[in-house]
Amino acid sequence: MGQQQTVVTEKASYHLKLDKYQRNGEVCCSRPLYFHIQLVALLQSKSNIMESLPYSHVDLTLRALAAQAEGFGRAAIGGLHGPIYHVTTLEDDGPGSLRVGCREKKPLWIVFDVSGTIHLSSFVNVSSCKTIDGRGQRIKLTNKGLRLKECEHIIICNLEFEGATGPDGDAIQIKPKSKHIWIDRCSLRDYHDGLIDITRESTNITISRCYFAQHDKTILIGADPTHVDDRCIRVTIHHCFFYGTRQRHPRVRFAKVHLYNNYTRNWGLYAVCASVESQIYSQCNIYEAGEKKTVFKYLTEKAADKEEASSGCINSEGDLFLGGAQASIVGLENIFRPSEFYSNFTVQAPTERLKEVLHLCTGWQYIPRPADI
Repeated sequence: MGQQQTVVTEKASYHLKLDKYQRNGEVCCSRPLYFHIQLVALLQSKSNIMESLPYSHVDLTLRALAAQAEGFGRAAIGGLHGPIYHVTTLEDDGPGSLRVGCREKKPLWIVFDVSGTIHLSSFVNVSSCKTIDGRGQRIKLTNKGLRLKECEHIIICNLEFEGATGPDGDAIQIKPKSKHIWIDRCSLRDYHDGLIDITRESTNITISRCYFAQHDKTILIGADPTHVDDRCIRVTIHHCFFYGTRQRHPRVRFAKVHLYNNYTRNWGLYAVCASVESQIYSQCNIYEAGEKKTVFKYLTEKAADKEEASSGCINSEGDLFLGGAQASIVGLENIFRPSEFYSNFTVQAPTERLKEVLHLCTGWQYIPRPADI
């Protein structure tokens, strides 16, 4: 518990320092000069570290995010071809709200002109061709989350999700039949159900540079062994930090999942679970055990169209196991290789340096909103 508090405190300390000098996305001019010098030094140090992660170029201009994801979500363009929509209120609904922008039936690049918490009374339904871009502000969604239903080309960037109530309380729920999705630099914690659920034939998704904490059922991919059409699901998860979350980093049914350069630390049950017919390629990740040592768990279930039950399979290539973490490898003959689907992705050695980078640079970041040029 002491280690968990240390990590959370260090991440919180960085953001508190920024909060002292930054209001609504702008540096407060009333501060003495030495405060601004400290802030510039702090941001420069963080910037230097962040450059060692993928995507260092995507903050040069506003729309540079489009179609830049590595992995299965690489085609996601979000609202590239639409106008900018400005969120001007923290209200749940009404003019200038996030909800109104997300339900528009046209491409939009959604940005925020305010910082703060949006208390959602119900899921925000996100329609196709939307970028929800939190750069330049600090936006937290609470009570409910985002629902991506039968949509495509969605980018969700630089948001916080914390604290949901009631059943079906996911931070980001992706179902059914949604595709071409990129979730990048989001902080997610403490929801009632899952943090990210990907089910019902939703596919071609990348989750990158996200921070997951204080939660039980973290990421579910494939909800039920009766949903055999979920064999189409393909997901990439990379450069994420899972800290003190209990399970499902992720749990997978049927899907093909590529995990690389993630840091999973102090889980409560297991790190990664392969269930019915799933194929998981775990590459150069860091698994650092706390009290629980099981890294890879295998669960046997029967697909609705098969006579016999089966588990999934996991291939571990270049992973680093720390703290007595115990990994067993099953079913290598059935595993896919990511290079069969894409070749342009950034894999780094699983080192102490990578741990430091993922510790500091995952989740919501103070990033000025780039110009739309």
